[in-house]
Amino acid sequence: MSRSTEAAIPVPPPAVTADDLDRVVQLAVSVLRQAPAAAWDGRAGSLEWDCWETVEHLSDDLFAYAVQLGPRRPPLGGNVPFVWESRRNGGPANAVHADRAAGPAGLLQVLEASGALLVAMVRTTPPKVRAHHVFGVSDPGGFAAMGAVETLVHTHDLAEGLGLDWNPPADVCAGVLARLFPDVPDSADPWRTLLWATGRTELPDRPRRTTWRWDARVRT
Repeated sequence: MSRSTEAAIPVPPPAVTADDLDRVVQLAVSVLRQAPAAAWDGRAGSLEWDCWETVEHLSDDLFAYAVQLGPRRPPLGGNVPFVWESRRNGGPANAVHADRAAGPAGLLQVLEASGALLVAMVRTTPPKVRAHHVFGVSDPGGFAAMGAVETLVHTHDLAEGLGLDWNPPADVCAGVLARLFPDVPDSADPWRTLLWATGRTELPDRPRRTTWRWDARVRT
């Protein structure tokens, strides 16, 4: 085989693994622990939720993805029927709510525990398993990528609201883009590109997105 032929062979996109998800969750928890206790009632970046609600929402996302993979025969046409409800008009509709009496430390324990559930399910679920997501039936790797993107971008929202620095690993951002945003061109700055893909910033040659969604479907 010639060198030119070898170079033409497409390189598969990097997979987002359970280890990647675990790393991102642990980094997020570590950053959020730096927030002053009085800051949690402020808005999370451009979201309509406060920072406490946003962590509950993120925890709920990770929990929901974990339980979606949980049944012996995961549902392909809808969600596992937990009750999701909002605590206030305009607040996030969650199955997971943290006990306010436990304070920010307890809130972050809820986040860490929900992340651990999804990490464990991704590690132990056979790759051929499929489960429903509103953005496409997906596999364990897809749910790892979805848990990662939720953690990456909502920690960005929280960091803006709490006055913290959040600079996640570029390799995980690149893996998320490759897995969930196949229409987005490769970039030298995958983190900023991911923020653009999720409607949180503009790029020099692209205005800020007003609508967006990822593609959770399994691609071969």
